[in-house]
Amino acid sequence: MILYPAIDLKDGKAVRLLRGDMEKATVFNDDPAAQARAFVEAGCQWLHLVDLNGAFEGTPVNAAPVEAILATCDVPAQLGGGIRDMATIETWLSKGLARVILGTVAVENPDLVREAARTFPGKIAVGIDARDGLVATRGWAEETDVNATDLARSFEDAGVAAIIYTDINRDGAMQGPNIEATAALARAVSIPVIASGGVSSLADLEALRDCGAGLNGAISGRALYDGALDLAEALAALKG
Repeated sequence: MILYPAIDLKDGKAVRLLRGDMEKATVFNDDPAAQARAFVEAGCQWLHLVDLNGAFEGTPVNAAPVEAILATCDVPAQLGGGIRDMATIETWLSKGLARVILGTVAVENPDLVREAARTFPGKIAVGIDARDGLVATRGWAEETDVNATDLARSFEDAGVAAIIYTDINRDGAMQGPNIEATAALARAVSIPVIASGGVSSLADLEALRDCGAGLNGAISGRALYDGALDLAEALAALKG
């Protein structure tokens, strides 16, 4: 199982939010590229990047720090937030991103997800962010009546590389991931699933690894910044 260190970008800085609330942002590093290098030096295999401003505004906002990370780090990176048309997808992939995450458009324009997955095989992931099982979009600001598992199943034949499932109520709260819901979604589809939201300890990672659902990976942010989770130790444990 792959551990994806998260770098969430707001106003050019690496931050963490509490349950997706932009008013509850903690700045952890003024230099996101330096933060990315630290994660890479600790041995991570992937980076998970989110343009928080872009998610709300519907267009990329934190392009400069993302490009700085891509220029300085030699591990693959995936990015979500404000990517809602083919031109933006193509632009980001041309800049060296390994994978683009489509969230809001997975609900609002699923045909775009399918077209992108066909055009860029292996490079398109679907981000499914849910509160109490129902999907939220546009930076988690808009609630929908779309069931998270139903949305995941709708892309079963689309050729997407992964589904990133975030339990919004757990995100940044340091209360542990929603293992039951994540495992249930992973069992419902054949698409690789990456868990996100609430991973706050080595025990959380091991519980996700051992849940029996064959998760592809887990994303962790605040726990790595706060020191509750040691990246090198976690990577060694997962590798072992």
